[in-house]
Amino acid sequence: MFEDSNEPRPARGASLIAVTREDLDLYSVEDLKTRIETLEAEIARCRAAIDGKSSQRNAADALFNFGR
Repeated sequence: MFEDSNEPRPARGASLIAVTREDLDLYSVEDLKTRIETLEAEIARCRAAIDGKSSQRNAADALFNFGR
């Protein structure tokens, strides 16, 4: 069965905001390089999502604007 929690859900993007506020002085050079690789992979994932959404939007526009 599902358990209801009285705790509020974190805001969308809250973890990204938390990442941007971290103290980078605590990281080694290798840790920072790994962090950059991870962030670049996330950027690529976001760009792919944008491309996918744009393609869907263009297909929908083409379908509903057919014959205009």
